[in-house]
Amino acid sequence: METPELPALRSYHSWIANETLEDYSLRYTARSFRRWSPFVIANTALGGISFLALETIGGSITLNYGFTNASLAILAVSVFIFVTSLPIAYYSSKYGIDLDLLTRGAGFGYIGSTVTSLIYASFTFIFFALEGAIMAQALKLYFDLPLVLGYILSSVVIIPVTLMGITMISRLQMVTQPLWLAMMVLPFVMIWLKAPDEVAAWTRFVGRDTGSSGFDALAFGAAVSVMCSLVVQIGEQADYLRFLPEKKATNRLAWWGAVVMAGPGWIIIGGLKILAGGLLAVLVLGAGLPHQTALEPIYMYLVAYQHVFDNPALALFCATLFVLVSQVKINVTNAYAGSLAWSNFFSRVTHYHPGRVVWLVFNILISLLLMLLGIFDTLDVVLAVYSNIAMAWVGAIIADLLVLKPLKVSPGFIEFKRAHLHDFNPVGCGGMAAGSLVSLLAFTGVFGPAVEAYAAPLSFLVAFLTAIAIGFATRGRYYLARPPVDASLAQGTGPVLRCEICDHGYERDDMAYCSFYERPICSLCCSLDAHCHDACKKSHQDLESSRSRYFGEGFRRRIAPHMPQRLLKVGGVLVALTVVTAALFLLTYRLIDPGAETPHLDNGGLLLRVFLAMLPLLAISAWWIVLANESRELAERNLVGSLEKLNETREELTRSERLAAIGQLTATVSHELRNPLGTLTTSVAVLQRAGTLAGERERGELDRIQRNVRRCVRIIEDLLEFSRRPDVSMVPLALDAWITEQASDLRALSGVELALDLDCDRIIEADGERLRQVLVNLVQNAMQAVLERPAGAPPGRVAIATAAEGERVRITVTDNGVGMDDEVRRRLFEPLFSTKPFGLGLGLALVKRITERHGGSVSISSEPGRGTRVDITLPAAGEHADAA
Repeated sequence: METPELPALRSYHSWIANETLEDYSLRYTARSFRRWSPFVIANTALGGISFLALETIGGSITLNYGFTNASLAILAVSVFIFVTSLPIAYYSSKYGIDLDLLTRGAGFGYIGSTVTSLIYASFTFIFFALEGAIMAQALKLYFDLPLVLGYILSSVVIIPVTLMGITMISRLQMVTQPLWLAMMVLPFVMIWLKAPDEVAAWTRFVGRDTGSSGFDALAFGAAVSVMCSLVVQIGEQADYLRFLPEKKATNRLAWWGAVVMAGPGWIIIGGLKILAGGLLAVLVLGAGLPHQTALEPIYMYLVAYQHVFDNPALALFCATLFVLVSQVKINVTNAYAGSLAWSNFFSRVTHYHPGRVVWLVFNILISLLLMLLGIFDTLDVVLAVYSNIAMAWVGAIIADLLVLKPLKVSPGFIEFKRAHLHDFNPVGCGGMAAGSLVSLLAFTGVFGPAVEAYAAPLSFLVAFLTAIAIGFATRGRYYLARPPVDASLAQGTGPVLRCEICDHGYERDDMAYCSFYERPICSLCCSLDAHCHDACKKSHQDLESSRSRYFGEGFRRRIAPHMPQRLLKVGGVLVALTVVTAALFLLTYRLIDPGAETPHLDNGGLLLRVFLAMLPLLAISAWWIVLANESRELAERNLVGSLEKLNETREELTRSERLAAIGQLTATVSHELRNPLGTLTTSVAVLQRAGTLAGERERGELDRIQRNVRRCVRIIEDLLEFSRRPDVSMVPLALDAWITEQASDLRALSGVELALDLDCDRIIEADGERLRQVLVNLVQNAMQAVLERPAGAPPGRVAIATAAEGERVRITVTDNGVGMDDEVRRRLFEPLFSTKPFGLGLGLALVKRITERHGGSVSISSEPGRGTRVDITLPAAGEHADAA
């Protein structure tokens, strides 16, 4: 049986409905939207490698650990990042999904991947803050702009470009790429030609933490740990790679070239930039500037451009221009990636999505807060702590993509829809938890200085092995909660299916069948639904039996309902908060731990550092509370709306039952009355032809009998017509031309003047015969009202007018008849209500029903003695009807 069509249950505001702004955040990237060439996508993705934090990182590890340890660490981590990023880039490009959606199907589950979204969001706002601080330093040096104003300016200037998503970002990267590339390469060429001795001095540089120019295992490990934080950069590359067109025989080489170069290939150029940062830092130190200044990219490139230009002002201008261009190029990428990550995180934990634009601003505000906290001054510590968790995350993902999927322990494809996933998958969640815990303990020095230095690689190794072990132990049964292909969707035709929750069309890969609503649903509506409670994945009976298995039937009867779930939720939230708080205090401790050049902090300074470090977490929590509350209010409004629709449906059902009863009664009565009425009509006709009743009075009585018989037949036909549901056969009609065609028949209804004022010139989709019935009833009523006026009144007149009103058209019937009072006007549409002595009272009720079947509405205004106006509004037809 065909499922009846229902109106949309959810509507999205213009920010979310506009994919130029939304860029398919939270969902699969439609093939129809992937219209860019592989070259354009690769160029856009590679625009993100302009970030100057790479030079700062290279300068920091070189100054701290020496050239030998730094260069070996750069080489080792670059190879590692290339190998681990390749499968992520491949799967993201193949399935058109960002890193968050990929993580869902790569071992973490639907809710479990919210943690990874938070980690990824942290990466974006940490590096946005670093790049914004670098941009503010350039503005301060060149324009003498205070740092605080520089922070604000560097944040605000990013919003307009990032607002428009990849459409505008790709244009920005295409325009700026040649300039950026030339300005980056030129100073190094000149340094190589003009100052080979300084390059040689760099290769012999001894770090201040090592004291020797040779290899030091601890220094090498510390440099590797700082570098490992860059492993998450593949997420930003994947945010653009998902827009690659499908791989075909015609674009196979270009597709693979874009995947490799714009995916893991970023580290090739990135590694050279890190290495170059060490050279520039050594040059700044050689120019007599202090250690902290040597880590600021504006001074790095100022010294570099002094090897290009002898004019100091020109060197400063070029260095500032290069820094500003670089920072705009990278921060649009950071802000864009952050908006996607925050959207993914909050949409799942709150079932509410205000739009990517909101999270774009939120991500920038968090970054601005970190700039004001002075994150640039604590770069090494922040990245070292962050890299431990980031490496555990990547280790769990790579275990699935490189081991479990090829061995068919996990599904060979990426499933990202809530309807098909378990909330938590122990493979990714367990692997990441184990890796993070071990590495954070190692980072505190519990296992000794050697293990502390290699905490980040240890994190990856533990997560990688643990995820594989859990995958084999569970045999991959926590990847899919139900088969991802629904027979109900397979029966449909065409590449695009309609989501019957939001009434938008989406490609099949983005659709699932919702057993709660018993309709196809898109992935975003599925994510945001707060009513179903994952009814599609597990029945209540299955849940109860599983609880009995673990706790026993007797135990389950002795505890409060749903207590095990509550305890699990409390335990999970407690563990998450414990890890976050521990990381926060660990970071704070490392920030205040005095070194050789750092003075002790007093109690006030210590408390201020702790408070400022907690502000980003408080901001995230505040948003969480607000959105959770809005989600609850939205669910309540949806419930109230559902109840109102239920009441309307009940009333409609009652009316339908009443009409069905009237129809059945009318059918019976008409069957019984038609025969005697037919006999009566025949008898009157026989008498009239016989001529035996030749008197005037007798002929008048026979005519009156015939009129009343016809009236009885018309009453029966009206009752039958009203009791049936008015089926309509919609065809395109040129409204003005159609009314002109009906005018002659309408004028024949009475001798009253009928005027036309047609000014619509629009096409409508309507059933011509039904709409004619509406006009006939309205014009006939208007003419009768004119004829009922008292003697001596002005000439009677009825007019039909049309007009276009936006996406709707209006038909107006006016008369200068007797009019009616408010009481009569309120009851006009009631069936069987009539003011005429011989009226049945179905005409206007039928007008209302037919108009509503056409998607329109009818309204009446009247004044006793002045006349009546009836307005009918109908939807105008779409473009396809115009063409017809």
